[in-house]
Amino acid sequence: MSDEIENKEESLFQAPPMAEQERMIEAVLFASAEPTTLRELEARMPHGCDVAEAMVHLRRRYAGRGVQVMKIGDAYALRTAADLGYLMQKETVEVRKLSRAAIETLAIIAYHQPVTRAEIEEVRGVSVSRGTVDQLLELEWIRFGRRKMTPGRPVTFVVTEGFLDHFGLENARDLPGLKELRAAGLLENRPLSGAFPPPGDTEEEPEATEGQSELFED
Repeated sequence: MSDEIENKEESLFQAPPMAEQERMIEAVLFASAEPTTLRELEARMPHGCDVAEAMVHLRRRYAGRGVQVMKIGDAYALRTAADLGYLMQKETVEVRKLSRAAIETLAIIAYHQPVTRAEIEEVRGVSVSRGTVDQLLELEWIRFGRRKMTPGRPVTFVVTEGFLDHFGLENARDLPGLKELRAAGLLENRPLSGAFPPPGDTEEEPEATEGQSELFED
């Protein structure tokens, strides 16, 4: 009798099979409105689950499918495969284009983060209005970073996981370079005041047009 009780107690603390752990993670990601971290998944899963390993198996199972498990910063989410995004275009209800100032400011933050307001202004060559920064903060595409250890300890700005999620990026290092932007028709003949290129890109001074706003539409 005591052996049966011990076996039942042990079974209560045994982790489910890996296939079941995958199903659990899949269910949580499907129901979550925001990307979910491994730590958040561990808090929901039964004791003893190997969430990291189950995530690897789940991502492998979704590879190449119409819906994929994407890593967004330190979190994960179910997202439509990037090459099928055109199928969702009809579901766009409203398109709000950012001003050129907002596009330039967002580009500078994305490629040079963490960056202060003064550094943004130095790259752009003009002052950055409070309204421009407020608009990007309201969109939740940028957030305040750590204060810089310089006189006055100015606050810095960095892009958010929401920004990465919107453009299907795992991290800021995945931002497109000049060649990709030109191939997409997003850069043409108007200079962007030094906002590009990203580190390591050695092309000449970049150019951009109003067409670039398509990259930063909400």
